[in-house]
Amino acid sequence: MAIMRPMKLAGSELLFGQGCLEHVKALKGTRAMIVISGGSLKRNGILDKVQAYLKEGGIESEVFEGVEPDPSFATVMKGAKAMLAYQPDLIVALGGGSAMDAAKGMWIYYEHPELKELADIMPPNSFPTLRNKAKMVCIPSTSGTASEVSRSIVITDDKKIKHGLGNMEMMPDIAICDPEVTASMPKKITAETGMDALTHAAEAYLSRRANYVSDTLAAQAVKDVFQYLPKAYEEGANLDYREKMLNASMVAGLAFTNVSLGIVHSMAHTLGSYFGLAHGLLNAVILPYIIEYNSADPAAKKRYDELAASVGETDFAAAVRNLNAKMDIPTSIQSLVPDKAAYEAVIDGMAEMALADGCTKTNPIIPDVAGFAQLFRTIYQG
Repeated sequence: MAIMRPMKLAGSELLFGQGCLEHVKALKGTRAMIVISGGSLKRNGILDKVQAYLKEGGIESEVFEGVEPDPSFATVMKGAKAMLAYQPDLIVALGGGSAMDAAKGMWIYYEHPELKELADIMPPNSFPTLRNKAKMVCIPSTSGTASEVSRSIVITDDKKIKHGLGNMEMMPDIAICDPEVTASMPKKITAETGMDALTHAAEAYLSRRANYVSDTLAAQAVKDVFQYLPKAYEEGANLDYREKMLNASMVAGLAFTNVSLGIVHSMAHTLGSYFGLAHGLLNAVILPYIIEYNSADPAAKKRYDELAASVGETDFAAAVRNLNAKMDIPTSIQSLVPDKAAYEAVIDGMAEMALADGCTKTNPIIPDVAGFAQLFRTIYQG
């Protein structure tokens, strides 16, 4: 039996439930840099609300906007430069996974201006210490990535390759999960981020490092996503459904950031790098295939059967497929990458990249390069 790794459940403060956004006015600091993606949080008044609460708490603020989906290292450096000019003691990431990941990246290079390249923070280099200048506050606007309670970021380099990096230094200090902030998510984003949360929970439950605490969190998240994602998808304005999904995403995040994930994520990261597709959508499409693949392992099969039973089903892969179907998520990668020749041409490269992905080592069954190549073909044909 491997020695258990120490667990860390969120930073110093975790808030959730309707109305908890108001906690922003109790934050300690003098200057906040708010990092956002696009205009939706400006249009729906959430950004104004956050800035008003900061002001009420005696904190001035500035906004860095324009974080793209799959944030680039160039954006991270641009944000770090803005922070070096403004000198915030609070960084407030307001948005989905991209805004939160980018803000965490900016935080590193703001605290350590001597670092200039993405490689400087990647192994074998040691990870720098944070909180010398600022604390990190995350306010998620989607119910999926759980970056608000995770130690991980995914940053895209200038060659369009995604790099995942995890270190407990990056666990945000304060996470504020108010469903009001997620209420304006369009249906498509609700579906994709919700399936990302389900994948986090299912993969954490099947992880080789799974333990009593992570199981308790992951199993509940699976039940809640099955029950409330279709409802939040149909009735986005219903804050009770939004709250259930945001909480499920958050507890799935607490689980996976401690026990890691599996090859659904390895393959989704890889396909995202090669074809620029949305991460949650890829997880949704790939998940049922990997449930079937991992079920060749009797212990894994038993775990999937437990999850199926918890949502009133007998076949967990079929249950996931049914959930996808309710939200118009395609059944194979073919509909997302119609050019079969282009896909076939990069399968060997993708197989190698997926094998090297950090999520692979905690999967119940670890495929070799040929095994991954076969899986990439299977998820394509459907």
